[in-house]
Amino acid sequence: MEETISLKEIFQTLKQRWRMLVLIPLLAMLAGALVSSFVLTPMYERSTEILVNQTESDGQLTQNNVRTNIEVIGTYTNIIESSRILAPVAENSEIGYSVSELKNMMSVTAPNNSQVMSVTIEADDPYIATLIVNEIAEVFVEDLPTIYTGAENVNILTAAEVGENPSPSSPNTILNIAIAFVVGLMGAVGLAFLFEYLDTTIKTEKDIENILNLPVLGAVSTMDGMESAKKTS
Repeated sequence: MEETISLKEIFQTLKQRWRMLVLIPLLAMLAGALVSSFVLTPMYERSTEILVNQTESDGQLTQNNVRTNIEVIGTYTNIIESSRILAPVAENSEIGYSVSELKNMMSVTAPNNSQVMSVTIEADDPYIATLIVNEIAEVFVEDLPTIYTGAENVNILTAAEVGENPSPSSPNTILNIAIAFVVGLMGAVGLAFLFEYLDTTIKTEKDIENILNLPVLGAVSTMDGMESAKKTS
């Protein structure tokens, strides 16, 4: 005989263990806040923009020219991420990162049909992040003409700055607390149903019917009034 669970039984189970449903998410949120504040290392992002100024001799921009610009941007993106550019940056004594570490810290974005490349560095120090990303941009602009023929049209559009009050880009404490709440709530609901499944005690007449497969003919109610009267007398 298959057992079915009604919505009423589900809500009853959750209602009986409401303390668990409140306590576990709160503890998870507290843990998320503590980990974000005291365990995870704050990371800072700094970006610089590089302009690839493709000029046409006739002053007109055709579809072929747009396609050429996109292909050139893709090539420049690969070049700026190569060891040819990052090796001189890693040799700077103030930076203290290897080429492989710089690759992991760096991200380059170049939107389609745009002549602007954005180079971003993420580090645990905003001053180091600013120094690295500006150094990469300067080395790239200086060395690119010797690497790619006819690439004298590249300039630094916007250099990165530290700012007065640098704020970390990660960890996102609010987001981590929200994730911890959702995970904690899901875990609490799962535990509530697990404990209910493992609980084999008989609580209601329906439990007797389900176990013995027999109808209940009668039940003895709790005599709260008589017990109170006895205690009073």
